This record gives sequence, C-alpha cells and structure tokens, in this order.
Amino acid sequence: MQAYSYRITAVTALSGFLFGFDTAIINGAIVFLRRQFQWTDGETELAASSLLAGCAIGAGIAGTLSDRYGRRAVLLLAAAIFAVSSIATALPNSLAAFSAARIVAGLAIGIASMLAPMYIAEVSPAAIRGRLVSMNQLAIVLGILVSYLAGWALAGLGDSSWRWMFAIAALPSLLFFAALFFVPESPRWLIKGGRRDEAARILSRLGESASQLDAIARTIAEESGSFRQLLRSSLRRPLIIGVTLAILQQATGINTVLYYGSIIFTEQAGAQSTSAALWANVLIGAMNLIFTVIALFTIDWLGRKTLLIAAAGGMGIALAALSTVFASGAANPTGILALILCYVAFFSFGMGPGVWVVIAELFPTRIRGRAMSVATVALWLACLLITFTFLSLVRAFTAAGAFAIYAALCALTVWFVWRFTPETKGMHLEEIEQHWLQESGGPNNSIP
Repeated sequence: MQAYSYRITAVTALSGFLFGFDTAIINGAIVFLRRQFQWTDGETELAASSLLAGCAIGAGIAGTLSDRYGRRAVLLLAAAIFAVSSIATALPNSLAAFSAARIVAGLAIGIASMLAPMYIAEVSPAAIRGRLVSMNQLAIVLGILVSYLAGWALAGLGDSSWRWMFAIAALPSLLFFAALFFVPESPRWLIKGGRRDEAARILSRLGESASQLDAIARTIAEESGSFRQLLRSSLRRPLIIGVTLAILQQATGINTVLYYGSIIFTEQAGAQSTSAALWANVLIGAMNLIFTVIALFTIDWLGRKTLLIAAAGGMGIALAALSTVFASGAANPTGILALILCYVAFFSFGMGPGVWVVIAELFPTRIRGRAMSVATVALWLACLLITFTFLSLVRAFTAAGAFAIYAALCALTVWFVWRFTPETKGMHLEEIEQHWLQESGGPNNSIP
C-alpha cells in the first residue's frame, strides 16, 4: 500500500524539482547576465526577485483554483506554465523582457509550492506523512543542485550561456505534465465534491480503512470553506502559526545564499574565478541535498518541533560566525564556504522541509487550499523582500551587518517555535483539526 503513496509522491515531487531548478538557476546565470547587460545592484536585485512576484501571485490563486477544480488539474496547469516559461526566459534581450518572463515562471512555482505539499499530505498515511511531504523538499533541493551543476557545466559557453541554463528546464516540465495523468485526484477533495465512491477506491489503495472515509466526510461537513472561516477562533491560531513560520523560513536568509551565492563568493569572499564560485554553489547544493535526505528519515521520528528548533538554532550560530568573520576582515573563500555549508545543512535538516510539513498539516480539508495560499503568499513575499534588498543591505551595513540581522531572526525563530508551534507528529489531519476545535473551547485541550 505504501508503494502507491510513494509513487504518487514521486510524480508530484517533480513539481518540487522544477521549483528548485527555476528558483536557483538564477545563481549561476546572474553573473553572466550582470556582465552582458551591465546591470547595477538595483537592476540585479530586480532581475533576481522578479520571479518571486510571480510566485506570490501563483500561490495566491492556487488555493482557490485547487479547491474548485481539483489538485491534479491545477498541477497540470503549473506544468504547462513551467514548460512555456522555460523557453520564454531564455530569449529576452532587456531587463524588462527578462523580468516579465521570470514573473510568468514564478506563477508556476507559486502554484507548485503551495499545492504539491498539500496534495501529498492529503494522499499520505499519517505514519509516513512527514516523510512523504519532505520528499517534495528533497525534490526541491535536488532541483537546486542540478541547477548549480548546469550553471557550472554551461559556463564555458560564454556570456550567453545563461540562455541555455533557463531553456533546459523545458524537458523535465514536459515529463511532469505527462506523468500527472497517472496519479489520482486527492480523495479528500473528491469527498468534498460528493464523489465518495472514487475517494473510497483511492483510500483503499492507500491502505486507509473505511472508517477514515467517514472521518474525512464528517470533518468536511463541518466546514464551509470560505476565507472568512480562517478568522474563526478554531483556525486563528493555526493561521498565525502557518504564516509566521512561512515568513521566518525566508527571513532567516536562506535565499541570499541560494540566489546570490556566486556574487557573494566573487565580490565578498574573493573567489579567484567565476568557475570557482559556481563550483562552490555545487558544493552548497550537494550539502542541501544530503541533509534533506537525513531530514526525510528523521522528521517522523524526531517530530516537527524538535527539528525546527534545532535547525533554526544551528543556522543562527553559523550566521553569527559568518558575520564575525566578515567583520574581522579575515574572510577567505574556504572559511566562508565552510560556514555557509554549515548554515545550509541546518536549514536543509529542519527549516526547509519542516516548515512545509507543518503548513500542510495545520488546516482542515475544506479550507486547506485557501489557508495554505495565505501562508505560501506570505512566504513568497518574505522571499521577495529578502532577495530584493540583500545587495542593498550589504552596501548599507556590509556583509557582516547583513548576516548579523539574519542571525537575530534565527534566534526569533527558535523562540517562536518553542513557544507557539504544536507537535503534529503521527496524527491524522482530521485529528489535528479536532484538536484545534477543542483548544478554541478551552485552555486544557491543546496539542502538545
């Protein structure tokens, strides 16, 4: 039975691969774009962050679309946009055209970032749900690593190599589109639409009992599914937790490394060549992948809360050390790379997969699409803010000051998770909702 869940997850996680590739390929391309078009820091920030505006829009519409038309249909739309935008981004000859193409690509990423973990959570048995949702994060970091390898391998083609870096994503996009025809619709969405027989067949293949079908149906019957429901007392706390975790995942600075790594190494750490900086990116991508795999096999054992606290604490220590090294004036490429690798390892072990798992679990079925849209829009807006301001922040406060700010935000994350975030390990999604309902009725019924 679990093999079926893994197969569905593997197909869905292709969207995560495309998400990772399309977001991180800018790291390898940005050096060549900056050189070919003579972009200023502000223009470079605009080029790097334009994708994220599209991500916020895509995440904003994904919930409503998926609640109306189904999870699989909207993932098919995202796959088509991935394919078209990959080619469109390779063609521009101006900042405006490039940014417009990246915004379109961001639509697909925004849809996939919200919908893939939600869909996987809805088709996963409770005992392995954390692992399966984390597979989407694994696919994301694999896409990031492949993008870094592509950037390094294609760098020898000259200043126009960035065009090939973007264009090659069309191939996995088409594979994802075709593979989606072989996965089922979410049984929870089918039950919401009155299609119980179809849902029962899928739940049976997933190894769920008939009683689980009834539990899902009862839970859905109690929900109206409107945005106003998000403000109901039983949903207010999970909404605040989901949105705050989404913002903190980005505010702790991970995308300064993922998007600007080549610039950090060439302009701040003294890398001897563009090729050396791009190879450092490959090492970062490999570290990202290794520790995401570790998280895959520990998140259902350690639990979400422990993982998030350990990860944010480790990230903060690594960033504080990085800030100290930059402030001392003794920065060298090897030392900077070692600290960044530690920082990325802690993120990949906890904050990367853990936040997506928690967000996918917090909300009841009928409102889950809209609620995850709100949280994911907040995530992308935070990512947009960090990406659009990083080079300016370094210019205003130096690299030491910028990384000190991110370290302080890691400390804030540790406190927030310890104080407010519940542990949802091993619970059915319907059980989690019932706990929120109980908690809203009295202080003695909270989730641990």
